[in-house]
Formats: sequence, structure tokens, C-alpha cells
Amino acid sequence: MLHVIISGAGIAGLAAAVSLRRAGHIVDIYERSAMNNEVGAAINVPPNASRFLQAWGLDPKEWRFVTARLQTFNDPKSLKPFIINDLSAAQTADTAKLYLAHRVDLHNALKWMATRPDGPGEPVRIHLQSEVVAYDPDAPSMTLRSGEVIHGDLIIGADGVHSVACETVLQRKNKPIKPMHANFCYRFLIPTADIEADPETRFYNENCEGGTRVIPHSDGKRRVVSYMCRENTIHNFVGLFSDDDMEAGTEDWQASVDISEVLKRFSDFNPDLLKVMAKASEAKQWPLLYRSPLETWHRGYMALAGDSAHPMLPHQGQGGAQGMEDGLALGIIMSGATSKEEAKERFKIYQQVRHSRVSVIQVLSNVGQDQLNEIRHEAARYMPEDRIPSNQQEVRQFNFHFDIVDASIRAMRQYDPSFELPSDFFDRPVAGVPNSDTLQRKTSNLVANAAKI
Repeated sequence: MLHVIISGAGIAGLAAAVSLRRAGHIVDIYERSAMNNEVGAAINVPPNASRFLQAWGLDPKEWRFVTARLQTFNDPKSLKPFIINDLSAAQTADTAKLYLAHRVDLHNALKWMATRPDGPGEPVRIHLQSEVVAYDPDAPSMTLRSGEVIHGDLIIGADGVHSVACETVLQRKNKPIKPMHANFCYRFLIPTADIEADPETRFYNENCEGGTRVIPHSDGKRRVVSYMCRENTIHNFVGLFSDDDMEAGTEDWQASVDISEVLKRFSDFNPDLLKVMAKASEAKQWPLLYRSPLETWHRGYMALAGDSAHPMLPHQGQGGAQGMEDGLALGIIMSGATSKEEAKERFKIYQQVRHSRVSVIQVLSNVGQDQLNEIRHEAARYMPEDRIPSNQQEVRQFNFHFDIVDASIRAMRQYDPSFELPSDFFDRPVAGVPNSDTLQRKTSNLVANAAKI
């Protein structure tokens, strides 16, 4: 049994805590905020994450997740769909599903799984208003802003996009780069009831449960994405755009702008869509900055997870899921480790399992699924080109069908042929990977003459 100290109680930090708890270790998380005013928009919980979250006991209905069924690409002038992707094709009873969740609901579910008094292992302790300002990966220890030094056997740095942990591991800054297309986005939420109450906007609620609309402009620099969350009671909107005259400062989810600025930015989109967007009371403006994949994720007795290791843009909807995959892998790989020296060696396995896959997704997240060919050459630095997706269906297969549980266990059995997970690591069987032949047959890409959705 090891004592693991984690910086950051975000999605990746909590997922790592759940997994390491179930592996039999003692876990303390140090979080800089008071966690009493959680904010955020919606988030995808795709099959590559939902399969192990549900095996850990998460009930999507209890946490008000929406089951995704459809993705459409809609014309910005007419709003008519010109591509329809049936996301429900592979979502049979025995496979994992794609869910759409409010970020706060997902965060609360992970926090419950980490700290619940019942279940395997000891409940995780979360220390609030405890900002980590420095790390010593060789001690190992973390120093809080108060001056207190926290010691443990292992450190997991999950302190987000502005990571001090990352700088400690790299021993340099990980400088952001301007992205290829959109360099800003607006995020805002609109209650379904507000849209329904207005005869001029209620069309947007029609047949939209579980649907994601992607509305790209022909200029290639602007697009609106929307989908529902929290039991279909809220529409989540993201407006992506590029503006070379605006200065991209700190990546801050809290920077508010008046909704009139959003409407002005997308003024040449369909006027009925603008009436819907006008229902928002305010929007958050978030600069989009890209960081290249890291050469290493660990140093000494310390490893990175989530945005600390691989901050990525929102175009593929995989940022949160990749942080949760990190957390799952850490628990499996550290199962049975009895000394910090042994665990330090296992960090190499963790990077082996995670680095190539996440680096490819990080690169592909620079563009939308309809712009992949612009970026595949860069992704080929991390994986053979014939394994890198080249179209929307291949992206879904690459992202959704990967089984991090199987990959982690196989890596551990190469390290130790006698490796076995604790019998209570999961509460129930892990959902299988959808059969790709079935998907090839069922997933439809319909064009032009589809009915308005």
C-alpha cells in the first residue's frame, strides 16, 4: 500500500484518485479552490471513458447524462443538415455509450466515486484551498502556498493547463502555440424551457434529444456546436472563431462577454439560429492555445495526468475522456506495487500505454473532424500513418473503440506475467468494444436531402 498525493481535483485528478483507491492505495488530493462554486459547460463522456466509469458504479441516469444518438453537420445559412452520423449504431446493450453531460454533474459523480464511504479501498481525502506551488519529484513532496510541505510515496500532477507540475517534470516551460483555425471560443448554456417558450425559437428543440449540431461556416474559421445535457433540460453552445486582432491571454473559463458580442461574431449565420443564441444571458470567452505533445510524462516519483500532460483543443471532444483514461491506467498499473521504487519503474509503463495514443488525439484536436487531412502529417510523428484516422468514421473508431482497461492489463502482464487486478477493482464487467464490422454496416453518412433536424 502506497501513499499517493495528487495536485488538482479536476476530472483527471479525481479519476486517478478513484482508480488508485481501488488499487488499494491511500490517496490525498490537494485542490486550490474551495469547490463551492463549480462552473463549466457541457462535456462529452464517450465510450472509451463511459465503459470503465459505469464499471466503477456510475449510473448515467442518476447523474442526468444524455445518451447521444446523432451528429449532424448543418448549413450555416439554411440550417439543413448535409451530413448525418448515426451515433447510436454501435450502442447496443452490451457496449459502451456516448453520453453528453453537464461538466458539473460529471465532476460531482467522480467526486462521489472517490470519497464514497462504502466500496473498495479507503475513501479519498480532498484538501480544499490547498494550492500546490512547488514540487520535489525526488523526495517526493509538494509545497503548498501556505508553506506546508506534503510528503508521500508518489505524486500525480493533475493541476491543469497552467501546470506547475508539467514545468517540474520537463524542467522548462511548455509554451502555447497559436492554433491553425479557431483561436477563441464562446461557451454558453440556454435552458430548453426558454427556447420552448418562444414560438420563433422552439423549432430548435424539435427532435434534438441526444443530437449534436455542428454548424461550420464556409470561411473555415467559425463554427457553432450545440448539444443538450442534464436530462435534455439545457442546450450547451460552443462558438469557435478566429480573430488575429484579439490578444490571446490566459486560458480562463471565467472571462464573461455580453451575448451581443457573440451575435455580432456570427451575424451572417441563419437569423433563426441567432434568435436562439440570443436567449443566453451571458457567454464565457476562452482563448484557445495549443501545446505540442510532451517528450516525457514523469520524473522521479512524479507523473502527470490530464491537461497537465496533454492540454488539447475541444474539436474532438476528447479532453476530459483522455484525462479519465490516464486515471484508469494509473490505478491498474500501480495495482500490487508495494514500494515507491517499484512504482517509479511502473511510470515507464504508464507512459508506454498512454503517450502515443494521447499525442495523436492531441494533434487531431487542433481541427474539426472534417479537417483532418490538414494535420495528419503531424500526428504521424507519434504513430504509424496507416493507423491515424483520415475521416469522421475512422476518428470515431480510433477515439471510441480503444479499451484502456485491456491495454493497461496487457502492458502489466508483459511486465509481470502473473499480474492480476484486485477482484473488487470494478463493481461490474467492463462493456466491450463495439464490433467494427457492425459499425461499418450501420453507421450512416446521409447527405443533402435529409430532413431538417
